[in-house]
Amino acid sequence: MGDKIKCYHILVKKQSEALMIMEKLKKGEGFANLAKEFSIDKGSGKKGGDLGFFGRGMMVKPFEEAAFKLKKGEITPEPIKTEFGYHIIKRSG
Repeated sequence: MGDKIKCYHILVKKQSEALMIMEKLKKGEGFANLAKEFSIDKGSGKKGGDLGFFGRGMMVKPFEEAAFKLKKGEITPEPIKTEFGYHIIKRSG
């Protein structure tokens, strides 16, 4: 596998939406359910936010940097802004 990690994400257009979803996560709501309900990334959204495994250079820079900083099971402490919107990223493997 080398330097590949597995992540899930929830992508939304507005920072306010991302912050609202982060509050729901803090209250114990499931990441996969929130991804299915809110993510505008239709491909990964219907799979609970699953992006599969990826290596460096495969994602946009801010996303990649945030994802690779996470430890297994961690979620980004704040939404990550890219040209696609705001991401909440969870690392699984």
